[in-house]
Amino acid sequence: MKKLVVAISIAAIFWFVMFSPWTSLHINFWYVMAVAAGVLTLLSFTFRKDWKSQFSFNVKDIALGVGSAVVLWGVFYLGNEISGLLFDFAHPQVGDVYAMKDGQNQLFLALALLFWIGPAEEIFWRGYVQRTLSESKLGDMKAFIITTFIYALVHIWAFNFMLFMAALFCGVFWGFIYMKNRNLLTVLISHAIWDVAVFILFPIS
Repeated sequence: MKKLVVAISIAAIFWFVMFSPWTSLHINFWYVMAVAAGVLTLLSFTFRKDWKSQFSFNVKDIALGVGSAVVLWGVFYLGNEISGLLFDFAHPQVGDVYAMKDGQNQLFLALALLFWIGPAEEIFWRGYVQRTLSESKLGDMKAFIITTFIYALVHIWAFNFMLFMAALFCGVFWGFIYMKNRNLLTVLISHAIWDVAVFILFPIS
């Protein structure tokens, strides 16, 4: 459990650097995110050796990953429309998130999100953090809730309500699929495809 606390603390530091107003203006978000992805993946593989059991290559689970990404994009599209009607700050805050890709090479971002950043987040948050907690005395449901809360909480330094709620919803979505499916490949595919769709191919704002 000490290793888990160390890993989560390192993740929290990375997210603070990437999102806080005191540090984010002085770094390239995407470069730091790429480094964070590598470090957290390395920690995950170092602290847990039994990774083969986490991946099951079958048509059903792969289809679930692709389909869930499509569903999640649709939910975010509707959520963006509804929140814009309810809250004046909603669309500007969503715009602030999209502003992070201004001036960046779109092909580089797409490839990084699809093959590096998206998969790394699932390897760490679901494959390492949630799995480790679920195999402790906490059990599946408490592990799911705690991991989702931490995943959302590390985004708080952006002081962006829409980003926080997006992270919270995504944490619930992928965490629940992983809890029920127990195939890391499914949520890895879902996260990676959704990232590219919502940020690059079909932005909602």
